[in-house]
Amino acid sequence: MQETGLTSVTAAANERIREIPYNYTSFSDREIVIRLLGEKAWEILTELRNFRRTGRSSRMLYEVLGDIWVVNRNPYLQDDLLENRRRRVLLVDAMKHRLNEMEKRRDPTVPERDAKVAELLTLAHKAVEKFDADFIKTERLRGKARRLFKQFTSEDNIRFDGFARASHVTDATDWRVELPFVVLTPDSEKEIPALVRACIELGLVIIPRGSGTGYTGGAVPMSELSAVINTEKMDAISAVTLEHLPGVADDVPVIRTGAGAVTRRVTEAAALYDYVFSVDPASADACSVGGNIAENSGGKKAVLWGTAVDNLAQYRMVTPEGNWLEVTRINHNLGKIHKQEEVVWEVTLKDGQEKDPEKARVLHTETLRMPGASFRKKGLGKDVSNKYLGGLPGVQKEGTDGLITSATWILHKMPPCGRTVCLEFFGAAGLAGPAIVEITKLLDSHPQGCMLAGLEHLDDRYLHAVNYPVKSQRGEYPKMVLVGDIVGYDEKALDEVTEKVIRICTDRNGEGFIAKTETERFKFWHERSRTAAISAHTNAFKLNEDVVIPLDKIGEYTLVCERFNIECSIQNKLDMLEAVRSYLQGYISLGNPSMITGITKQELLAKTVPEALRKLDETKERWSFVLTHLDDAFKDVLSRLLTLGIAADSEAFKPYAGKKLFDAVYDRVLRISWKREIRSELDRIFGGDAFEKVRAQIDEIHNKVLRGRVFIALHMHAGDGNVHTNIPLNSDNYQMMKLGEKAVHLVMKTVKGLGGSVSGEHGIGLTKIEFLDPADLAPFYDYLDRVDPERHFNPGKLLKGLENAYTPSFNLLTSESLIMQQSELKEINDAVKNCLRCGKCKSRCSTHVPRASLLYSPRNKIIAVGLLTEAYLYESQTRRGLNPEHLSSFTDISDHCTLCMKCLQPCPVKINFGEVTVLLRNFLSRMNFTSKNPIKKAGLDFLSLTNPRGVEIARKAMIDIGFRAERKASDALKHLAQPHMKRPPNTTGKPKIREQIITLVNRRLPEPRMHKTLRSLLKLTDPTTVPIIRKKECRDAEAVFYFPGCGNERLFPEVGAAVLTMLYASGIQTVIPPKFLCCGYPQKGNGQAEFARQIVTNNRILFHRIANTLNYLDIKTVITSCGTCLKQLRDYHFEEIFPGCRILDIHDYLAEKGVSLVGEENTRYLFHNPCHTPFAGSTPLLTVNQLITAGDGTKVELTDRCCGESGTFAVSRPDIANQVRFRKEEDIRLRKSRLESDGFSGEVKILTACPACLQGLSRYNDATQTEAEFLVVEMARLQYGKNWLPDFLHDVSKDGIEHVLV
Repeated sequence: MQETGLTSVTAAANERIREIPYNYTSFSDREIVIRLLGEKAWEILTELRNFRRTGRSSRMLYEVLGDIWVVNRNPYLQDDLLENRRRRVLLVDAMKHRLNEMEKRRDPTVPERDAKVAELLTLAHKAVEKFDADFIKTERLRGKARRLFKQFTSEDNIRFDGFARASHVTDATDWRVELPFVVLTPDSEKEIPALVRACIELGLVIIPRGSGTGYTGGAVPMSELSAVINTEKMDAISAVTLEHLPGVADDVPVIRTGAGAVTRRVTEAAALYDYVFSVDPASADACSVGGNIAENSGGKKAVLWGTAVDNLAQYRMVTPEGNWLEVTRINHNLGKIHKQEEVVWEVTLKDGQEKDPEKARVLHTETLRMPGASFRKKGLGKDVSNKYLGGLPGVQKEGTDGLITSATWILHKMPPCGRTVCLEFFGAAGLAGPAIVEITKLLDSHPQGCMLAGLEHLDDRYLHAVNYPVKSQRGEYPKMVLVGDIVGYDEKALDEVTEKVIRICTDRNGEGFIAKTETERFKFWHERSRTAAISAHTNAFKLNEDVVIPLDKIGEYTLVCERFNIECSIQNKLDMLEAVRSYLQGYISLGNPSMITGITKQELLAKTVPEALRKLDETKERWSFVLTHLDDAFKDVLSRLLTLGIAADSEAFKPYAGKKLFDAVYDRVLRISWKREIRSELDRIFGGDAFEKVRAQIDEIHNKVLRGRVFIALHMHAGDGNVHTNIPLNSDNYQMMKLGEKAVHLVMKTVKGLGGSVSGEHGIGLTKIEFLDPADLAPFYDYLDRVDPERHFNPGKLLKGLENAYTPSFNLLTSESLIMQQSELKEINDAVKNCLRCGKCKSRCSTHVPRASLLYSPRNKIIAVGLLTEAYLYESQTRRGLNPEHLSSFTDISDHCTLCMKCLQPCPVKINFGEVTVLLRNFLSRMNFTSKNPIKKAGLDFLSLTNPRGVEIARKAMIDIGFRAERKASDALKHLAQPHMKRPPNTTGKPKIREQIITLVNRRLPEPRMHKTLRSLLKLTDPTTVPIIRKKECRDAEAVFYFPGCGNERLFPEVGAAVLTMLYASGIQTVIPPKFLCCGYPQKGNGQAEFARQIVTNNRILFHRIANTLNYLDIKTVITSCGTCLKQLRDYHFEEIFPGCRILDIHDYLAEKGVSLVGEENTRYLFHNPCHTPFAGSTPLLTVNQLITAGDGTKVELTDRCCGESGTFAVSRPDIANQVRFRKEEDIRLRKSRLESDGFSGEVKILTACPACLQGLSRYNDATQTEAEFLVVEMARLQYGKNWLPDFLHDVSKDGIEHVLV
């Protein structure tokens, strides 16, 4: 065996690892004791175990440590004790009482033991006193900090709340050390210097933070007195301009960004001008460019144009003294920096007392010169292990020497022709390595002008994790896959070079596939974007090492990792054998006695268990032999293997005569199979119904032990040798975590031996510092001594490792199963436990709008949910009981969700936080902790009404009177509302009444176009009859069932009228429900689960009656005009109600019928796709453009983002809706300006297909000078003229409506 130090993960199962209560983390008792009491205390505790009698004293001490440990790591518990002195006194008194009880149990007759107990108690008393005193210090320091910080930034940018501190405690690693003391979210870079100086004055260390997507813990606070400065609001992105750069002859395309700009948004901004922003890490949808500079990140395009440092023209940062520092690249080579002989930077220090850096006084100027070769180790495409970089500030420093605020980047032109290749390799894993080398050598010379623009690798574990769709038809799963982009200037030359690449693959037992169109190329790359899903089978925790290997050494590196995996796999199977043996030698239950009638249990077991044990022993001997002889010559061990019962295949074994046993196992010619060698045999031995429970128990043992298996998974930026080496672990399994650490040490030892680098783009942070040579770091430490001698920025980072770091475990939370199962918390916990904290949900989340002070991405909310669940479980077990404020915090999280469900699509592990929010609201409802908002209650009651008279009265009160009052209030409070619209305040915590009122009326609601409901106008008020609307001559025409929905029927009856108009004019028979109905989703989304179920049940019963009565109509289509209704009605199973029918939105139905209309000459259109889109296809805009085009021929353009209405969301939390609308208004203005870029000055209408969105979009009419309209209403108007509604009502009244009794 190689030096991996493999041990059984289950071998130490009986060791005392977690006796301290409330420890839902990766820490063992040892690490908690050392953290809270010191190393000496653990030594004493270990010695005292030899004197243990009842163990009562140790349990009381562990109770005290458990209390301190859970509070220290949980901001919600800290806030509880800060705000409730009585509860804090109760807790501290309980701790002191336990320690006093320990004092009473001391035994002076055993002096040695008594002395140790006395020393331990002294340390424990000090810890309790510190714990108590820290609250007073915190309270005072918070007050002082708030007073100082608000001189330089808005007060709501100063965040002490539990949610902000929770969401900034970690990054994508989920390693945690300390909670931040405060989180600052400045509005602009102009605030940064003063905030830095204020932090220093308060004695707070500063943690710069972008989007929190780092994989090495660079933004993880290591001090309890730390201020995290979040730069996400600083997200400005300029237009692309051609500018003169110092020392460069021609003008260069550049783009300016704030440090908080999301990488993907910069890429999109550059693409508008047909340029490429080449810094493209896999986290581009979430990461910020400031973080890219601090880490020197790159991605697949790095093979062409390098990483962040290669593409910087200029950047600005704030120094540890609170001054401005501007760094400009001189003589830019516009390519990879290490290819330039000498790299020159001009560094300008400016006075930070001036807010505007452009006007600030210059204090000092310096020129830095360094060899280009110093930026990376020779032969490596990436390398970020050199932290010094010739004293270049900011870049690759991981936030230790200042805070980056903005940057100017050079852009590139991508060659016009492109191909994407997908290369699938079968058989031996080592075949892909030589292929990578040959492909890169081929394209490095740019044959016929063709270049490699990216080459990515996935091993088979990643392929399974991302559910890779195999393209080969050979019927086996690939061992590895390469996906690459090849670009050039000539199509013919590109095809020739691409075919050469395909031949390289096929010569190595592979198959190659070529994508030419943008759609096909996107599909090839799509799987690569979900690589984080590798850790979904654990509790979403993984060790992530992004090492760089020389290309010609990748095969050797892969071999070492596969060797580790094989050894771990065999050892894990041996652990399974041992666990099954222990079970079979203990008590065995056979379950139902009726299954063994006529024969005793002892007789059954006597016939089967000995045979099973023999089979286990035989297999253990065989597998152990393989594990211990992997390095032996295959020919020398073959006879022994055959004697041990290995499955023989003489033909397959022939090629291994001159090889090692490892080679046969590695190539899967000799397989170690649990299913074939053990499971099938035990199923045979324990066959029949009598042993069903035994078989189930064996399967359970297998699954439990398999969960502890450690493996290394690889994917890489193969073009530059950047290998992402991931080790998924369960943080509740202590031995698994330790074995994972050994795997990391093996990886790093191998990397160094092969001449590689320990990091290519993720940085060093906490996780890799121990693998850097101190001598290599000496120049960097000297640099820090010069620029930040007091270590104000990120102290301890790039100095200390993971000694104090822990990670929480959702799996350990389930240990409190009784409490969890009595509430929805277990279901909530299970729904979110796979979160990877990658932040990819941020780009789509409606409640993550940093510049609107809205940072409620699913990633942040899931971290908070974990800590709140922990607080709930902890306090449920204490005498103090549960603080209702924790339920308020749960409410805060559930309030900050529009249920748009858009987070599902980008999530690698498919967490739908909209569904989680529904579970949270159900939990709060069951706890009788729901919103008492009267407007929300009135709205839900209105939507639930079915009585026609009641609907008319309620509608008059709400729409005619209520909406009119809102519009008048909006006009009256316009000046008060403007500041909230321009800069929405933070909404964490309980909503303030004043803000609620102002934000409720800050945008005018629409005036009603119909003052009566459609049912009233058509006299459809009899709830016992079903109306059939049709022309007289269309009795045999196609029939559809139309479900109008509560929004269309009650709020905007013109929508239902337009649907009926289009169907009626098309000769369709339309059946509508006999009364006002709601689909049940508004109730479900608001936590009224039982009421929603009752609505659904009643509706389905009614629809079955309608179907039975009208079966002669043979209804095959159910039509809706609301995406939310469509979503809910899919669960009604209409295909069972109207046999064989489908459910479709009216617009899809009309498109299917070939309806296409042209708008008026002076009108252009935007389209707002509802969050719950009603369109069946993946691109609704195509359907919209099929249905309607502007009179001048311009296409309908999409306006993205949530409108902020979201059913009752806008009235229940108008303050949050105001934040959501901030970004929507920006998008409308942007899209409108593009529509008007050719000088168009006519009307712009925003079309939509959702009644709530129609109401929401109407609120933007005044601010954006647009008009909101429902798509089918606009179509009815264009088709049948301005009088379409009275004409329809007249025609229907004339032809008559058939009423059928149900």
